[in-house]
Amino acid sequence: MSRKKGIITLVAFFVILAGLIYIAVFGVGENGAGSASSIKQGLDLAGGVSITYQAVGDEEPSAADMDDTVYKLQRRVEQYSTEAQVYKEGTDRINIEIPGVSDANAVLEELGKPGSLIFEDSSGNTVLEGTDVADAQAVYQKDEMGNQIPVVALTLTEEGRQKFAEATTAAAPTHDIIRIIYDGQEVSAPSVQNAITDGNAVITGMESYEAAENLASTIRIGGLKLELEELRSNVVGAQLGSSALEKSLQAGAIGMAIVMIFMIVVYWIPGLASALALGLYVVLMILLLYGFDITLTLPGVAGIILSIGMAVDANVIIFARIREEIATGKTVKTALKIGFQKALSAILDGNITTLIAAAVLGFIGSGTIRGFAQTLALGVVVSMFTALTITRTLLNALYAIGFQNEKFYGKAKERKTVNFVSKKGIFFGVSIAVIVVGFVFMGLYQARTGQALNYSLDFVGGTSTSVTFQEDMSIEQIDAEVVPYIEEITGDGNVQSQKVQGSNQVIFKTRTLNADEREEMSAMFSDQFGVNEETITTETISSTISAETRQEAVIAVVVAAAFMLIYIWFRFKDIRFGASAVTALLHDVLVVIAFYAVARVSVGSTFIACILTIVGYSINATIVIFDRIRENMKLEGDADLPGLVDKSITQTLSRSVFTSLTTFIMVAVLYVMGVSSVQEFALPLMIGIVCGTYSSVCITGSLWLVLRTRIGGREKAKAKK
Repeated sequence: MSRKKGIITLVAFFVILAGLIYIAVFGVGENGAGSASSIKQGLDLAGGVSITYQAVGDEEPSAADMDDTVYKLQRRVEQYSTEAQVYKEGTDRINIEIPGVSDANAVLEELGKPGSLIFEDSSGNTVLEGTDVADAQAVYQKDEMGNQIPVVALTLTEEGRQKFAEATTAAAPTHDIIRIIYDGQEVSAPSVQNAITDGNAVITGMESYEAAENLASTIRIGGLKLELEELRSNVVGAQLGSSALEKSLQAGAIGMAIVMIFMIVVYWIPGLASALALGLYVVLMILLLYGFDITLTLPGVAGIILSIGMAVDANVIIFARIREEIATGKTVKTALKIGFQKALSAILDGNITTLIAAAVLGFIGSGTIRGFAQTLALGVVVSMFTALTITRTLLNALYAIGFQNEKFYGKAKERKTVNFVSKKGIFFGVSIAVIVVGFVFMGLYQARTGQALNYSLDFVGGTSTSVTFQEDMSIEQIDAEVVPYIEEITGDGNVQSQKVQGSNQVIFKTRTLNADEREEMSAMFSDQFGVNEETITTETISSTISAETRQEAVIAVVVAAAFMLIYIWFRFKDIRFGASAVTALLHDVLVVIAFYAVARVSVGSTFIACILTIVGYSINATIVIFDRIRENMKLEGDADLPGLVDKSITQTLSRSVFTSLTTFIMVAVLYVMGVSSVQEFALPLMIGIVCGTYSSVCITGSLWLVLRTRIGGREKAKAKK
């Protein structure tokens, strides 16, 4: 690249960056499309619509039917947002909370009124019930003339398939109709053209795609196990005050500034290039969050801030390689080229394993898990792009305009090899001891309190208390003046508060309260705030994280680990690399869980996000070390494996520490400046980052050596015989 071209490249970069920053701040058009403020926000940041349904009927519905209905509704409302929540209230009510929506009536109209759905033949016989329909979707289909027409595609359950096969076989010869009746009213009466035996039916004759969508929505909502009626609907305010988001964004800005300064101080010109690329990374993330319609929650903000620290990981790997090449006597220009080439495999392997985790989580998981997977995958892809393309382009441009002396890039120093392998017994013992302590504490707390971990409302449910104050109080006032009284009564700091817009009503969610505590709570509201006790209502609520969601998270982690194992086995041609990496990953998860048990940190939705972050992130440093072991084995052979492992870990030690340090800085600033819910996410994550570095440096290499020596030794012994 010539000097003129380098100047043009830098000018073009700054112009593009300025334009993207403008869009991220102000947006495009009257609605400000693309701006940070136009990104969908969750219930905690922006509030939304709260709808309460009640089961119809004289008999109390069974717990199984309620759970099944909650699960199906949860799946349904995810079309609005992955952060939508569905949970039980009392024994016969279901609450739906959808973020980022301000019109309850519009949601009710689109979601549909849950009621009874039946399919009748022309004689009035019921041939199908709503529960026999697995799914209904509006789609386009080609007619006989090749035109695209809107239809409703039905997918039936196995039982429904058999019922419908009998009904359509009888109706097909005369093209008889089958009526679809919802809450006693006919919504459609399609004629049967052919016998349908495979469980897939199509309803034609729709006047528009909108009509097809309405019919599909009616059929879906009618497929619930219970018949429901709307009890109430409200627009609720943000669960957290505006200061929560403001503080988190400030923490992100400060952390980002610290990371930028760190990179420039440590790596000089390459660090400057990475700092500029990091600025572009943040702007691109904002635009893509809007473009992909991802709902942003406060843990999501924390995750993005975390990803800023992760974004420089690839740069650290590249810059360390460049310094190594300069140390061998190569010119800066050559070192830049080779540094990127040699770092490529480690970067790709580390990020692909993370993408595998994200893909599995997105495919298997639902709700917040899927939302987290989307953000994780987006962050990984964008960070790879900025590191491998933008940083490289900027670095070459800076070199072209005159920064060509090696003093601007640094030179790797020869380090004395650290004997990690000889201390493997100590490292293994410490890890086992920490994990055992965690299990001991979980056992003690399980026996004492019935809860191995300090589960929050998200996991175990609790009590919802609705209070109408005499004055309109802000969330900040509520948190400062009211919540401390509630925490004193409950002895628990896990209190959620939510305002109902257009009124003085506030909903408080706490752990499950007994009768005495409910009376004490009512008396407190009356004595301290002049609330009429007759207006105070309390209801038992279920967890917002269903058993299915928890099960999905566990399955997703297991499947992700299996796919990581297979990928590393394929890439490194040695299953022992994969087994060591996955074992270390499991080690990191167990250590963090042990921390949750000992420190009694609240286990809620952020717990899942924390564990999933560790699964996706902690393996990266391990991949870098394994990549170097593989490289050194090609050069030196395997005559002295312990020495080779120690050498490889020592060579990559600085990048292992620095990549973790940049991420740790971001999370630490977030912990210091964030609100309590963010701190509950940041503190265990800091433990996870430190633990991930420890396991990568102190455990994985030695574990691979043990597996290779023992398994490989046996193979050699057999070969000699």
